[in-house]
Amino acid sequence: MGDRAPVFDLDGIDGATGERRRFRSADFAGAPLIVAFYPADNTPVCTDQLVSYTANIGILDRDGAQLVAISPQDTDSHAAFAAAHGGFAFPLLSDIDKSVGAAFGILGLLDLYRRSTFVIDADGVVVGTHRAIGPGMSFRPLDDLVAELPG
Repeated sequence: MGDRAPVFDLDGIDGATGERRRFRSADFAGAPLIVAFYPADNTPVCTDQLVSYTANIGILDRDGAQLVAISPQDTDSHAAFAAAHGGFAFPLLSDIDKSVGAAFGILGLLDLYRRSTFVIDADGVVVGTHRAIGPGMSFRPLDDLVAELPG
């Protein structure tokens, strides 16, 4: 914590519309950002996590914060995942080569994604982190993450 967040530049989808485009960390500059790394589309805990975040997305409004979810699946997988669950209220980004996961230090045994979240302030500084230990069968609720924002 206290370090500048690594930058990202990834293909992804708008979780609500399915529109495919490039997402860059610079797109979110000047506002708090929550980056949620999740292991895989269409798995029980990941699905519960993203559905919960969508249901509670209004919590971010108070701070003008935004959220992105990143996993190693491609945009076709993300689009099918979002469509199967009525859409998500945030972008799903594809870190196919896991370079962004590596930059954030969330890769575990065999270079698998560990469920992890980073709370980044409006200046791009990491103010909160959570990395799951072991199989990561739970996730931090959105209100817990927002509580880590300064102010």
